[in-house]
Amino acid sequence: MKGTTKLAAALFAAAGVGAGATAIAAEQMGVSKNEIVIGTIQDLSGPLAGFGKALRYGMQMRVDEINEAGGINGRKLKFIAEDSGYDPKKGLLAAQKMVQQDKLFAMVGTIGTAVNLATFPTLFDKGVMNLFPLTAAREMYEPLHKLKFSFAAPYYTQMRMSMKWMVKERGAKKFCVIYQDDDFGTEVLKGAEDGLKDINMTFAEKTSFKRGATDFSAQVSKMKAADCDTVVLGTIIRETIGTIGTARKMGWNPNFIGSSAAYTDLIHKLGGKAMDGLYAMHQVAVPYADDSSKNVRDWFASYKTKFKEDPGLFSAYGYVAMDMFVQTAKKTGANLTTDNFLKTLESTTFSRDMFGSPEYKFTPKQHLGNDKSKVGQIQNGRWVAVTDYMSQ
Repeated sequence: MKGTTKLAAALFAAAGVGAGATAIAAEQMGVSKNEIVIGTIQDLSGPLAGFGKALRYGMQMRVDEINEAGGINGRKLKFIAEDSGYDPKKGLLAAQKMVQQDKLFAMVGTIGTAVNLATFPTLFDKGVMNLFPLTAAREMYEPLHKLKFSFAAPYYTQMRMSMKWMVKERGAKKFCVIYQDDDFGTEVLKGAEDGLKDINMTFAEKTSFKRGATDFSAQVSKMKAADCDTVVLGTIIRETIGTIGTARKMGWNPNFIGSSAAYTDLIHKLGGKAMDGLYAMHQVAVPYADDSSKNVRDWFASYKTKFKEDPGLFSAYGYVAMDMFVQTAKKTGANLTTDNFLKTLESTTFSRDMFGSPEYKFTPKQHLGNDKSKVGQIQNGRWVAVTDYMSQ
């Protein structure tokens, strides 16, 4: 009789009968009856700290909105942010801490190609998803892996299609490239090289720099000597400003075009008038206080009230990434497990949002949500879109 009772109890438990969906989900790491643990690894102290802080705030804003409204299917979000200093080794340590101690359900919006790559083995070994990282490297979704999803048009694709545009629309005839000597910079280089190859062109000069560099005079002098009329930038914030600023001081004024990593309001805020004319690829527009969209203006004001500073592009990126997690978790329902979340994500299309993002769509065979991007240009100290969305 006891054996029969135990067997029946086991069968009922396996079926979820009498226990409720939350009891099933209780065995899922990072999900309890009342809480979902999510995390992010940002650069809060290194060369991308400007981005990292904005990303964390953007995500925190969406988390707070959800928690104040009662959470997701009865569960509040516990949001944990760790600092990598833009160092893959520190990023790995942060991931290990979050998986082993915090018992993470999902990693969302981590910044940096090298940092993300360093965390993958730790995350995937424990079945933790890496969602919507803030890097457009192809490794974020290739090769196909059940636990990694990217929403950013790849640097490679951005730069490949931008080369033809620069030639056709801006009359570019001679290209140089300066790039960061790492995974990120190499992706920009490869995309631009293949884009030039598509139109039977090559770089007249190539030069690189180590991550964290602050002096670009040697590289700029080398490109100036090659007499290029267009410079491809495999740079982020201070390297973009440093390269263009150095060129201006040398009296050299070619066209500059960068990837989405160079598309940020911090460029014109920190670099000033010298940054006017810079082109860069993007998919989410920089938010401004006087934006034509009332929703963006209201969001801008709410963010400023909450964090006592203006939001930037990466604030919007963080908000969008977290909102995509929220939408998916809500749609998944009360039985929130990794497998159920993944099934939902792989069948969801995310509509264009107030920031002008493209439509994002994932499938079981495609974990890149979007491959389209626009060309933007800094004009009179602010970013202006000069094309609509383009695809390869």
